[in-house]
Amino acid sequence: MLVDTLKTLFSRDLNRLKNEIEQYSNEENLWKVEGSLANAAGNLCLHLIGNLNTYIGKELGNTNYVRNRDAEFSLKGVPKKELLQKIDDTIEVVNQSLENLDENSLMQVYPILVFDQMTTTEFLLVHLTTHLTYHLGQINYHRRLIDR
Repeated sequence: MLVDTLKTLFSRDLNRLKNEIEQYSNEENLWKVEGSLANAAGNLCLHLIGNLNTYIGKELGNTNYVRNRDAEFSLKGVPKKELLQKIDDTIEVVNQSLENLDENSLMQVYPILVFDQMTTTEFLLVHLTTHLTYHLGQINYHRRLIDR
C-alpha cells in the first residue's frame, strides 16, 4: 500500500535529516553560508519541518500548525538540540497524519492549491518525499563543505 511506503520513506529520510544535523561538530556551522551557498543547513532543516507540518500535519492530520515560511529562512542560531526535537516531533506528526489515510483518500483532490493547479493527495505526498530528499542532499553537502 502506498501509504505504508510513504510512511517508511518519510521516517527514513527524517531520521537521515536528524543524523545530518547531529553530525555537525560545530553547532555554529549549521547557520553559516559561504560563497554560492544560499541557505544554511539550519534554515533548510527549519524549512523541511515547516513544509511537512503544513502540508501533512495541518492539512491531512488536522493539527493547528501555523507556518511562518519567512522565519524558516531568516532565523539563525536555533540550538541543535531544539532542531533535533523539532525533527522528532515532525516524524510523529507525519506518521500520525498518514495513519488517517487510505488508498481512496490518496486519490482525492488535495484540500488546498499548492501548485498552479489542484493535484491529488497522492501526487502531493510523493512530491513532498522528493522535496525532502532534495534538501537533505543539500544539507549533506553543506555539512561536508562547511563543517570540515
